[in-house]
Amino acid sequence: MSNHDPADSTDRPAAPPAPPGAPGQLDRARQQADAEFSAFYRENVRPLTGFLINHGASVQAAADIAQETMTDAYRNWAGITHPKAWVHKAASRALARKVASLEDPVEDVPEPTSLLPRPDDIAEWEARHDALPLLRSLPPRQRQIMAWTLAGFTPTDIADHLGLPAETVRGNLKKARRAAAAYLKAREEEQ
Repeated sequence: MSNHDPADSTDRPAAPPAPPGAPGQLDRARQQADAEFSAFYRENVRPLTGFLINHGASVQAAADIAQETMTDAYRNWAGITHPKAWVHKAASRALARKVASLEDPVEDVPEPTSLLPRPDDIAEWEARHDALPLLRSLPPRQRQIMAWTLAGFTPTDIADHLGLPAETVRGNLKKARRAAAAYLKAREEEQ
């Protein structure tokens, strides 16, 4: 009689691979998705906040909307094919809803967040960004198109995302650039 335990045999075939959807594969897929989203978040949350500020949001509102949009993006990550465009479009719509709802007739006292560690310094931050007064002087559509342009989207992309004819986007962009040139010229003359 042998003392050999068949369970210890190295001759037995390897365990079959886990079927699709098995816990180990789901964990690895989830970890990969989390890593992809994390990298996307770190690269895009601040530019998204700037995009919203360029659209007309206060710094605090922009930080809040950017964070909420990123949370929604995380929840929907598996179904998003163009994440940068998705978050810009979602954030733009969230800002429009906030403005339309008159949600905050009185500004709340801002709380520190990772995007705004010192909310009391908002005025100082805004003063450092020279483009804000220029953007605030533009009509809403030109400002919207400039915000998308400054976020790195082409006129064709912007037209697709906003559901506008490309000619309308290009025309508003041209007018906004003329206004920017006039603004900068007047500013130089003041100095």
